[in-house]
Amino acid sequence: MQVLVTGADGMLGSQVVRLLIARGVEVHVLIHPSSRASSLGGLPIRRFYGDILVPESLDRAFSGADMVVHAAASTAIWPARSEVVRKINVEGTLNVIGQVLNHGVRRMVYVGSASSVNTAGSPTGNQRFPGARFGLDYIDSKYEALNLVLEAVKSRGLPALAILPTFMIGPWDTVPGSGKMILTLAEGRLKFYTKGGRNYIYAGDVAAAIVNSLEQGEIGEYYVAGNENLTYHDFFMKVAGIVHRRPPRISVPCWMVKAAGMAGDLYGRLTGKPPMISYPMALISCEKQYVSSEKAVRELSMPQTSIDTAINECYKWFIQSGYLKTKQ
Repeated sequence: MQVLVTGADGMLGSQVVRLLIARGVEVHVLIHPSSRASSLGGLPIRRFYGDILVPESLDRAFSGADMVVHAAASTAIWPARSEVVRKINVEGTLNVIGQVLNHGVRRMVYVGSASSVNTAGSPTGNQRFPGARFGLDYIDSKYEALNLVLEAVKSRGLPALAILPTFMIGPWDTVPGSGKMILTLAEGRLKFYTKGGRNYIYAGDVAAAIVNSLEQGEIGEYYVAGNENLTYHDFFMKVAGIVHRRPPRISVPCWMVKAAGMAGDLYGRLTGKPPMISYPMALISCEKQYVSSEKAVRELSMPQTSIDTAINECYKWFIQSGYLKTKQ
């Protein structure tokens, strides 16, 4: 069986590739020509270079693929409104759908975002979805792309299902992205926390759900991939215990966080540099974004690894990869 993975050089994609290899699958990866793909070094994979915004660059990669995992996306959140982000996440997904249909791929797994559904993991249909209030093209575009996939299942016979991860923690976070909070606390630079919270999951568990969904799960369905609902305070307490740093002790009221977000937006517009915090991120930090993942656990045999383990693996990877020069 040949499985093609787009976005294979990201934190999640890297773990999907490794798990597929461990299960004896022939893995092909689609990599953007500008990518260094450092997370894939030394792996027994076949590499194809292409751009999901350029359909003619995709044919060789999709030809012969039995199944496709579409994890390529832009997760940029600054500026909040970005035509580039929308094109990558929406038009790119539409192009992947076309390739899957043109090449007779047996199954496609679309990797979306848990922000596309409500707190119970249910769809919102044509109604305004919960994430719309944050005003981020990243969130809006992932919602639109999910609907493109689900509509193509109904109208074009697309053999696809979707995995919607919550906030992932784990190794191979090369940006760094989700692990930046861990890195910042480990460096002793995080002094504040907000009143909100979110659902966290070990990235390896999401990878397991994706790989399992190549054989399990129902076409046309989507599965929220999450684990533990934690306030930011409780999450930072876990991180502090693992990295041996004091946790942030100052709780910042939401009005102050939002004011800082507005100031950050102004700074970003004036300087052209990403602010420490933007207004959309301030809004998110003040809410408790909790979800249930019972469906993914039940139907995709998704593991539920301790978040402590996820934090520990992320932290050790940062040390081994030189993000932290010495162990803190």
